[in-house]
Amino acid sequence: QVPRRRADSAAGRAALVHALAHIEFNAINLALDGAHRFAGMPRAYYDDWLRVAGEEAVHFGLLNAHLASLGHDYGDFPAHRGLWDMALKTAHDPLVRMALVPRVLEARGLDATPRIVDKLRVVEDRRLIEILAVVGQDRDAHRRGDFQPVVVDADRAADFLHHALRQQFHLMAVRRFAGHDEFVAAETGDGGVV
Repeated sequence: QVPRRRADSAAGRAALVHALAHIEFNAINLALDGAHRFAGMPRAYYDDWLRVAGEEAVHFGLLNAHLASLGHDYGDFPAHRGLWDMALKTAHDPLVRMALVPRVLEARGLDATPRIVDKLRVVEDRRLIEILAVVGQDRDAHRRGDFQPVVVDADRAADFLHHALRQQFHLMAVRRFAGHDEFVAAETGDGGVV
């Protein structure tokens, strides 16, 4: 468990920046792991994951510099391992990895960013708002999957989500969320709950 990070104090804002830097640090490793772990993919798959790793490194650098401007270093605060745990849980299947990491985890980050930015406006941390705009722009491209020449098998992804994460997901919702409307259009019936 990592304590909640509040932006309304100097220490809380530094902890928040550290948490964001930690996410980007893990995203570098996750992108490199995706490029290394799965053999036999098209060349574009590897090129794009290496590009993503580079973008994540830029994000980490921006956040780490901002953290230093607040008088702290990366490693000064406790951090969670949720993103890397997902890497380990999806190490067995590139299709599940592609469904969950860019399309689910990146989307969660996009969902959280407006709330963070609202808090940062109150404390007038304009630099962090600028950094999050850069991160958000790249994250949106990752979530859309422009860099992935891999077709997601929505049934396998939904099955993994259900069993590994112990949640129920409606197959149609998973397919739609994963950006594969062609599966939704072809579906006959309600898609079922997995």
